[in-house]
Amino acid sequence: MITFSEAQIMAWLSPVLWPFLRVLALFSVAPVFSMRVIPVRSRVALAFLIAVCAQAVLPPAPVISVNGPEALGAVLQQMGVGVAIGFAVRLVFAAVELAGEVIGLQMGLNFASFFDPTSNAQVSAVARFFGNMALLLFVVINGHLLVLMAVVKSFERFPVQGHWLEAVGQMRLHELGSSLFASALWIALPMVVLLLFVNLTLGIISRVAPQMNIYAVGFPVTLTVGLLGIAATLPLLEQPMLALLQQVIDLFAPL
Repeated sequence: MITFSEAQIMAWLSPVLWPFLRVLALFSVAPVFSMRVIPVRSRVALAFLIAVCAQAVLPPAPVISVNGPEALGAVLQQMGVGVAIGFAVRLVFAAVELAGEVIGLQMGLNFASFFDPTSNAQVSAVARFFGNMALLLFVVINGHLLVLMAVVKSFERFPVQGHWLEAVGQMRLHELGSSLFASALWIALPMVVLLLFVNLTLGIISRVAPQMNIYAVGFPVTLTVGLLGIAATLPLLEQPMLALLQQVIDLFAPL
């Protein structure tokens, strides 16, 4: 009769188990991978396939007994690192949507809001449009492959161990907060300047011709100029989004 010890079983499962948990945690929050149209079984199967295919480039995994206290810490570490990577990528989309909120406020379109199931909040039409464009751009520039590369490379910077709080402290996700607002304002800056110029022009016209109903004229003019400005500045969205993605990857990839 063939028997196997717990140490032998864990030695066989450890190289696949820990990457599988980290990738599965990533799929629960990362854009594109966490969409509701993707079945849960497909996410689990894809996470297992990625964990198996990444064995050639992963460092040797330590053998941790499932009965020891280190197992809980290792599981928490894999879940924490995977969720942190997905949350960091989600901040890239939040920056683009924040830029859309600012532009929609300048255009006067913030009253047109929709319910966003991903954030469980009301999102303006312009922010929703920018979010969809960012999602398409993310797929076109192979951002999903960059995220998978980041989670595989994260095993070199955050190796499997029981000290999960130490791994959380080394991520320094708070540094992405300033980049979130700075990048959002940088994306929205051309449209803000353009609409500010339009509002100043309308203000001068209202002083020169007081008999003109500026409220009836101003909204169509602002809306038309805003839509034309979005069409003209939308191709410039690629560079700041790539810069944000690179900053996110640098947090988890080895220096």
